[in-house]
Order: sequence, then structure tokens, then C-alpha cells
Amino acid sequence: MTSAAQMPANSGSTLTLHSDPNNTKETDPLRKANGVYVTVHGHFYQPPRENPYLDAIERQPSAAPFHDWNERIHWECYRPNAFARVLNDRGEVVEIVNNYEYFSFNIGPTLMSWLERYDVEVYQRILEADAKSSDRLYGHGNAIAQVYNHIIMPLANERDKYTQIRWGKEDFRSRFGRDPEGIWLAETGVDYATLEALVAEGIRFIILAPSQALRCRPLPTQDHPNPEWYEVGGSQIDPTRPYRCYLKASQESKETNDQGQMTNDKPYIDIFFYDGPISRDMGFSDVVYNSSRFAGRIGSAVRGDHRPAQLISVATDGETFGHHKKGTEKTLAFAFTKEFPQHGWTVTNFAHYLSLNSPDWEVELKSVTAWSCAHGVDRWQDDCGCGGEGGVWHQKWRRPLRDALNWLRDQLTEVYEENGRQLFRDPWLARDEYIQVMRDRSAANVNRFLSRHQTHKLTAIEQVDALRLLEMQRHALLMFTSCGWFFEEISRPEGTQILRYAARALELAGDVAGVQLEKGFVKRLGLAPSNVEHFKHGAEIYRQLVLTAQLGFKQVAAHYAITSLFKHQKPAETHNSLATKDAADKQPQRYHKRVYCYAANELDYQLQRMGSLTLAVGNLKLVSEITWESEHLVFAVLHLGGWDFHCCIQQFTGRLDYSQLKEKLFVALQQASAAQTILAMTQLFGEETFSLQNLFAEERHRIMRLLSQETLTRLGQLYNQVYRDNYGVLMAFHRDELAVPPELQVAADIALGHRCLMTLRSLEQDIADPQKSWNHIVELEAIATEAKHLRCRLNIPDGKQILEQLIARSLWQLLHDANGSFNADIQQLERLIDVGDQLNIDISLQRSQELYFSCLHSQIIPLCITTLGNEEDTHQCRQLLKLGQKLAVDVSMISNQLA
Repeated sequence: MTSAAQMPANSGSTLTLHSDPNNTKETDPLRKANGVYVTVHGHFYQPPRENPYLDAIERQPSAAPFHDWNERIHWECYRPNAFARVLNDRGEVVEIVNNYEYFSFNIGPTLMSWLERYDVEVYQRILEADAKSSDRLYGHGNAIAQVYNHIIMPLANERDKYTQIRWGKEDFRSRFGRDPEGIWLAETGVDYATLEALVAEGIRFIILAPSQALRCRPLPTQDHPNPEWYEVGGSQIDPTRPYRCYLKASQESKETNDQGQMTNDKPYIDIFFYDGPISRDMGFSDVVYNSSRFAGRIGSAVRGDHRPAQLISVATDGETFGHHKKGTEKTLAFAFTKEFPQHGWTVTNFAHYLSLNSPDWEVELKSVTAWSCAHGVDRWQDDCGCGGEGGVWHQKWRRPLRDALNWLRDQLTEVYEENGRQLFRDPWLARDEYIQVMRDRSAANVNRFLSRHQTHKLTAIEQVDALRLLEMQRHALLMFTSCGWFFEEISRPEGTQILRYAARALELAGDVAGVQLEKGFVKRLGLAPSNVEHFKHGAEIYRQLVLTAQLGFKQVAAHYAITSLFKHQKPAETHNSLATKDAADKQPQRYHKRVYCYAANELDYQLQRMGSLTLAVGNLKLVSEITWESEHLVFAVLHLGGWDFHCCIQQFTGRLDYSQLKEKLFVALQQASAAQTILAMTQLFGEETFSLQNLFAEERHRIMRLLSQETLTRLGQLYNQVYRDNYGVLMAFHRDELAVPPELQVAADIALGHRCLMTLRSLEQDIADPQKSWNHIVELEAIATEAKHLRCRLNIPDGKQILEQLIARSLWQLLHDANGSFNADIQQLERLIDVGDQLNIDISLQRSQELYFSCLHSQIIPLCITTLGNEEDTHQCRQLLKLGQKLAVDVSMISNQLA
């Protein structure tokens, strides 16, 4: 063996590039390996956060002021990278760059699903970026796939390995319209069994950390059939070249290729190792806050050994750029488009570089490794110390949690095979192809899927069981999502989330097969000690945080019933009474809505008020859009006023029973007695009741705000009166620079904030009326002046959003509506922007800036060039360019021509 120190010299000097000015095929670095290539890989991923029963993310208070952490990170990272600014020294936008056109990237499929629902504009920018990079790099797009829900592959059984890869590939194919060339392994966790699965599934390359390599050597040639191996186990591998990794289990058969290299027919996969020191600096130093410094750091890794081409590749969490390190998406945008090209470096991706530079070195990997654990993959199964909170908390819970979930997975496998083979020709093929349903749950697509896989024409009940079994397997995979082990404590949200997936899988197994696995599972969780004394162990966490979050049809019906009191336009009206069977048969369904992943078909609804009491009785059918399970239920909800609700649910047992129940309840209500009505509800429905607290969080918060509105209105009037009565006193305090009594200052803040919000809402309604909107703007300017004099802070997030949307809408109309009055429209728009600054409510003009910039080169500059010499048109151009200045867009070049 030869030591790493005896490997070919790796000088840190810069490699000088010589480019052909004719840019012929022989010297074009995009078509032939020539010079220095740079790849920045972003691993974009967030843990799946959806409630397993609702298929939606509920509000996460820790992410405030955003709804949840996906939304927060989106606005800090995913969107800014889709619209990354390149600024001049005045802070004006010179260019808006889609960083995804230059990144090598993977985006977790569960995150991509969320992006597709939440911000289709950014989602489309990502897809377009891959298509554009593919065009630029001769068919090799920037995007690579990811194992579906971030399972640690070496810890997965063989079947789960394949499903994770197949789901990841199919999700990728359905979005990007091509097969992935590479795939990202969760935490870069790898072993040779994983490599075997990747090769079998046609994956060409993966990306690993340098610490995961064991040894390497040049590929054998005819002249050197047995080159020496170099030990590189201490992260000494040269990351500037790709490597070929042969699977160990296959028989070797060697022959010589056209380059004189000894090849063999052993299966292999190609591997890129990212530059470890630079990648660490990106995550843990300030190198990415300055593009020149970043380029200098990249340049320090360029090898000066006269090889024709080399790749400097770095990799880190994509969330580094904008979320963990604010504003660094701008650094990347400038580096990609200006800094790297100035150094003569070619920005590329791994697939493109591999097409130019096939590996001439071979590598062997350590047996089981990952990029974020120094102990192989023990971070996801043992108390190895990785992820601990400064050594204060243990992770003794990791092994029992892993064991409990492995046991559950194996039990669910038996349930699936035994029941699945009665419904599916090949149950495991059905599971692998279930990703097609996960991407499109329309009835037509589900029916096509079932038709392909069913052993016979399934009855409606069998269809439900088939979907339950597949959902059981989906949750059985989700419960191994790596984040559940990553941190220091089992009761964190990540650990709780994977236990909720397990609970849902247990529930579905019980529904299909009648098996009771929960007791055995909870017993095993009891062996997982928590660091939090209140919980003690995993079993108690399961009882307190998982079981309490389970939902069924009754909870969905209760949610529907209570919210119905606030959604029907005429609550005093009685409609669609099912008095007789004939009448009922002739009535159409009166109300159809969606409650998260449930379709709610309202078959009857009657509401009456009596004094302070409101009673609603209804009959609805709920259908799960995931499993097609359905329930026909009757509800009664009594609102006693304020926060007090009394709701009961039961099965629908027939029209006559329902009609009699409804009559008895409304007779009880006629006595105007809450006690009598509740007694009647108890006699008819039983003891189980639901209240406001049983609503899903989103709607509960909305109703709480509605119920509070009357009180807040009264308080607002009171604060407004205090403000008006003490206006002179407030002015005197500020004039003499004395500390204002907080009671008076708060009154001023609230009164002016309310007045501002009301004016903005009126402006939103009247924006199409020039005179009314002008009056509202004048009022806002007066409010801004008053607030400035009194040093008020206007805390009106709803008003801020209204103003941002009005500015963007007005700009779009100005640029695209030829029928508008240009002079009046642009003056109004300028006043809106100015008043946003004057109100000091921190409005964001990013979307308006993006809209203006998108039209600058396609519409505004051509217009200005063609109208030179025409005084009227030139004046219009000057106004448009002045607007650009207000939006902080660099328009100096064309402005100077018009001057």
C-alpha cells in the first residue's frame, strides 16, 4: 500500500486556463473537458410536517409570524433563490437571477409537493431552471432525485430501499419530465447494499462526503493492470475528479477499452466527493456573505498539476442560502453570473461534468457511513453523541425507537402481504407504483391504478381496503424519516411526527385486518427513555402527544358542524327540510365543501335562533379523499353565546329517525332553555360531546378572532376616544421631548393603526374609482404625517399585505393594460409607493420589483429607444424610468440616453 502523502502532488496554485476565442467544439468547456469547472450543490429538504389525518400542515406557533416552518423557510430561502438579486453599489437591482439555473440541486419530493400547492410561481421557476440548465449543458439538467422521504438507506430493509428509490425517481420524472441521472441519499447515508439498489434502478451517480471514501486508485490499464491503492480514509481523497465504484458481490471480468484502460463488466456507480473544507466553511463561516471571498475560497482548491480539466464541487443544505445565512442568495447570484466567469471557470452540474470527463480512478467506500455522523449511521440508531445538546442530554432512546419501528414495520408487512395478495396481483409492485396515486388522487387516476393491479374487479368495500393497505405502507415508510432521530430528544416535534405516522399505520392495519398491534408497539416504546421528566419514556410521549392528536370522522363532522354556524349566509333560514321521503329524494345536495382531505356533502341543514341560543342540526356524508372511506353522520350543535359550544355527533340511521330527532331538538329549543336543549341532545346522542377546542387549529383560531371582534371593536372605540380626548396632551409631551405615558402612546398606536387599516380596506374596494382612491391615498398620507409626529408604530400586518398587493396589481395594470390612463395610473402608483414608505410599515416591493424588471428589457427599454425624439413619448418613458428608481431597479443606462 502507498500512503496518501505519496499520491500525485496536489498543489494549491491556480490553474491557468487557455480558451479558444473561436469557441470551437474542441475548446468549448461545455462540450469538451477543458479548464476549471465549479458545481455548488444545494440539498433542499424539510421534514414532512403534514398532520397524517388531514394531509395538511397545521399552524406552528414557533414559526411566527409565518403559518409554519415550511412557509417561513420558503420566504427566506426557496423564493429568494428563485428571484435572487444582483445589486449595484446603490442597492439597485441590476439583474434578477434564478439561482436554480446554476445550482446543482435536489429538492425533497415531500417539499416539492408543498411548493406545488403553496407557491406555483416558484415551483414553475424551479422546473424552468432545470429545463434551461439542460439546454445550456447539452441535455444534463441541474436537478437530481432524492430517496423519497429521507430514510437512512443503510438502516432500511431491501424492499424499502427499492421503494424509496422508485418513489423518488417517479416523483422526479413526473415533475421534471426526464429520468434522473443522479440521486441524493438522505444524510449521504450509504453502504454497498444501497449502491446495489441504486445501480439496479439505473442511477448513474451519487454525491458523498470525502470522509466516506476508504481507498482509491487509478483504473487499471493494459500497461498498469494492478495500480496501487491509496489509503484516503481520513478525508484525503482528491475531490476534483469523479470516481468509479464497483459493487463488491459481482464476479470480475476484465477487458480493455479504447483508451487502453482495463475495464470489467462488474456493475458500478460513479461517485463525486464534495470538497469538505469549503463545504464546511459555507455552513459555518462567513465565506458566503461575500462573492469575492467565496470565489477566492473556491480558487484555493484549484489544483495546479496541469490536468486538462478539474471540478471544484461543494455541497451543503440549500437552506443555508437565505434561511440560515440571510441574503446569501445574492452572493450566489453574483458568483454564478459574474465572479466565476471572470475567473474563467465554467459553472456546471455533476451529470454534465461526468459526460465530459468519465472517471479514470476507482474508489472503495467505508462499510456504512453518512455525512453528519462520525460513527457511521449510529446517529439514527444509537446513543453515539452526535446531535446531543452539549453532552447534557443522552440519546439512549434512539435504539429502542428504532427497534420498535422495525418491529412494527415487520408486523405491518405480514398484514400487507396476507391481505394485499387478495386484492393485488403483486402487492409490492402495487406499493412501488402507488407513488402515481400519491401524485394525483383524482378518482379517475385512482381507478386506473386499481384496474392495473387488482386481482379481480374490486367492490367498493374492497377498494377502500386496498387504499387503506397502501396508505398503511406509505405511513410505514414515513415513520422512518431520518429527522426523528437527528436531534437530542425523542419528544421533539420531529420524533413526535414519526410516531404519528406509526399511529396512523397501526390504525389502518386495524381497520383492514382487525389486528391489534398498538399494545405491543407502546410496550416497546416504553424502553425509550426521554430526557424530559414529564414524559419519562416513549410510551408516555405516545399517549400524551400522539393519541391525543388522532382524528376520526366524528371529529371532522364536529369541525364541520361548529364552523357551519359561521359560514351559512342566512343563519335564521331553515332550508332543505327532509320532511318526507319523496321530498328528500327530489332534493339535490345543498352544500358541498372540502374539510382538509375530506369531501363533505351536506344533505340537510337547519338552523334556528332563540334569544342568545343558536341551534343547528344537519345530515352530511363525509368521504376521505385518501382512502375513500365514508361515513353518513348526523350532527347537532348548540351555541350558547361567546366561547361556549355543545356539539353531538351520531351515525345516520334513516330519514325518519333523523326527522324525529330534528323535531325533538327544535321543540326543546323553543323553551329558550339551554339546559333543556342540552338535555335533549344528551338523550338523543349520548354523552360524547365536542366543543370549540375540538376544532382543527386553523378554524378554531379564525372563530376565536370572530368571537373576539365585538370586544375588540369596543376596545378600539375606547382607545380612539382616549386618543381624541388627549391629542393635545400627546403633542405637548412630544414637543417638549418628554416621555409619553405608555397608556396614551398605546392609545395613539392603536387608534391610528385601526384608522389606517380601515382606510386601506376602503382603498382596496375603491381602487378602480380614481376619485375615491385618490381621497383614500390623501387620508393615508395624513395618517402617516400624524403617526410620524406622534412617533407611533403602526402594527397592521393585514394592511401591509393589502398595500403590497395594491401596488403590484396597479403596476401590472400600468404595464399591461393599454386602455388605462397612463398619467393618472402612474401618479397613483407612485403615491401608493410613497405612502408605504411614509407609513413606515415595512412594505415589501419585491414582487413589484420582479414584475417591473421582467418588463424592463422586453417592453420599457425598447419603447424608450424607439421613441427618442418624440417629446410626448419620451416624457412617458422618463416617468416609467422614474418608477423603476422608486422600485430600486437600476435604469441608469437608458436614463442617461434620454437625458
